[in-house]
This record gives sequence, structure tokens and C-alpha cells, in this order.
Amino acid sequence: MSHQALILAGGRATRMGGADKGLVILSGRPLLAHALSALSAQTPPPERVWISANRNLDVYAGFGCPLLPDSLPDYPGPLAGVLAALEREDGGVWLVMPCDAVRLPADFSRRLLAEVASGRQAASARDREGWHPSLLALGPGLRAGLAAYLAGGGRSIRGWLAGLNHVEVGFDHLFPNLNTADALAALESEPRAD
Repeated sequence: MSHQALILAGGRATRMGGADKGLVILSGRPLLAHALSALSAQTPPPERVWISANRNLDVYAGFGCPLLPDSLPDYPGPLAGVLAALEREDGGVWLVMPCDAVRLPADFSRRLLAEVASGRQAASARDREGWHPSLLALGPGLRAGLAAYLAGGGRSIRGWLAGLNHVEVGFDHLFPNLNTADALAALESEPRAD
């Protein structure tokens, strides 16, 4: 299925001490570099990868992907990055993932995109430890609804997805959640299982 990908790296990363999370180093490379590698291994590959970023834009530009700063002020959360993407192109299909999605199963995009192709507005990932609402595929035509949700004070991806024709897709693969320095250190010391 033809789609574009959006990597979310535009937040404040307060649980990571305010560091620009996409540029935090894991195994000698920025998290964003790992996320781009994981995404490039997917079948089908995206037609284009965009980076949602609000700081260090010159550094992010060096990754060779177009940048999408938030169109809303004051870092209102990951949905602002999604809105910026949909404002760019609302008529297509998007695969969305955070910059700490450094390990993806080989069938990640295929399975999420299949749900959108079957008529769902959105599909997100779940592993045996829980739901990962920021790992998702989005169908076309969602910009106006998302803009209204944000204008009404909504900030939660979970809350927005609750109003859509959405499905959670279960994976055996564990998706790392690298919100803290401790989580990053734990993954760094963990042997690769996949």
C-alpha cells in the first residue's frame, strides 16, 4: 500500500531530562538513526519519510528527510506532529511512529496498513506488555477531525483514536519504550533477541 511515514521527534522529552530525544545516543547512534533503519527494513517501504521536529532542525536536516515542525504553539504533544503531516497531505495513508521505535518486527507496517486498506481509519500496535498508540497507521481524510480535537483541548492519542474506526493489532514482538535514561540504559545492555 502506498504510504508516507512520519517519525515523531518534536516533543519536550521531559522524562528524558529534556534532551532532544531523537538525538539521544543508543549504541553509538542517535535514536532517530535507529528508527530510520527499522523503518527502511519494512515491506512495503514508505514513499517518503518525514520527521516531526521542533528543535535542532539543522541537525535533523542532516538525516536527509523533510522536516515538519508543529503548526501549533507550545509543544501540545505528538498529535501536533500528526496534524502537521495531515496539513501537508490529508489525502494519503500515513505510518506514524515515535523516534524511540528502534526495533520493529518485519511485518509491522504490512499488518497495520492492511487494516487501513480494509477500511479502518486507524490501526495501532499492541504487544504483550500493552498498547502503543503512537505506533499507528492512519487512513486518509482525518485532518479536520484531528484539528477539531486539538482545538477542543484534546491532547491524548488514545482519546483521539477512541473517536475513530480504530483497531489494535497484536504483535509478539516487544516494542521498547525509551522514555527515560534508565530505559535507554537497560536496552543498551540487553542482548539483541531479534
